Amino acid sequence: MAIQIKTLDELKIMRRAGLLVGQTLELLRQSIKPGMTTDALDAIAAASIKRGGGTSNFKGYGHPGFTGVICVSINDEIVHGIPGPRIINEGDVVSIDCGAIIEGWHGDAAISIGVGTVNPEDQKLMDVCEESMWRGIAAGKCGSKLSDIGYAVEQYTNSQGKYGILREYGGHGIGTEMHQAPHVLNFGKAGQGPEITPGIVLAIEPMITRGSERTKVLSDDWTVVSVDKSRGAHFEHTYAICPDGKPFVLTAIDGGKEHLARLGVEISDLL
Repeated sequence: MAIQIKTLDELKIMRRAGLLVGQTLELLRQSIKPGMTTDALDAIAAASIKRGGGTSNFKGYGHPGFTGVICVSINDEIVHGIPGPRIINEGDVVSIDCGAIIEGWHGDAAISIGVGTVNPEDQKLMDVCEESMWRGIAAGKCGSKLSDIGYAVEQYTNSQGKYGILREYGGHGIGTEMHQAPHVLNFGKAGQGPEITPGIVLAIEPMITRGSERTKVLSDDWTVVSVDKSRGAHFEHTYAICPDGKPFVLTAIDGGKEHLARLGVEISDLL
């Protein structure tokens, strides 16, 4: 399937969707506390998306249709957890994936949050996962090859300790649909695949565990857990290559300026 190339005007709409997602995730980060249910987080997200003039791209997605506007995955649940009556506890690692649509264009991002006081090894897991995402985005600059992203994610993750990088799941193209070509691996050799060019928009989302990369899907047909019960983390941002050849992180409040500058990458000023 061909990679969808976006115009600057289309990227501007995607920025609106992405910013709404980023703001919703920040609201959830500020709202989460021990004793809350995952349903309560979902209600906060649903209200935020509605207030921002967006609609959910998660609710009703797939077969069976997903019932929430966010995925909430706790501890050994890595991705695709369904909101419900489960109570969030002190010390939990909670991964939240959120998406929104504005004028037919999609945004998609995810964060992992340590609730209250967390195990230092869990905090390091989240820090490594988030930094690997930024390393992947920095590697996916204009003129590079698609596999340079996964190579950067894997190399950084492996340099930080023994972590399991999920094999069956990865990032993706995004635009008029939430999931488009190409699939973006979080591992592999550099210098392979299509060239990254202006107008490409990718969601980069490393998923790692403190143990094995092996996973299974629970009987709800959605929730992905680690087979060895090790805790997982998941971070995601949607970024674009703008017409000037520079990147811009559509789902980051600051467009990715702070983190990418630290990695020697200048963001576009077109959005």
